[in-house]
Amino acid sequence: MDKPQKKKQLHKYIALTGVAFQMGITIYLGAYFGKKLDAHFETNKTFTLILTLLSLVIAMWSILAQLKKINDKYDKSGN
Repeated sequence: MDKPQKKKQLHKYIALTGVAFQMGITIYLGAYFGKKLDAHFETNKTFTLILTLLSLVIAMWSILAQLKKINDKYDKSGN
């Protein structure tokens, strides 16, 4: 594998790592704010469950869009 190809692979792996962190942060924030709402309204994990599931769906949708963009960007030139 030549040097530009290795550099291209490295950039792709870095972008994929960022995607994973974004997914984790999105789900964490959903759970965090759900717990805050549960404490405020004195409910039994209702908001935590709803916001965690909603943030999971949002994170998956965002991840799929970003992966498509990453693949289009780094695989456009071919092998």
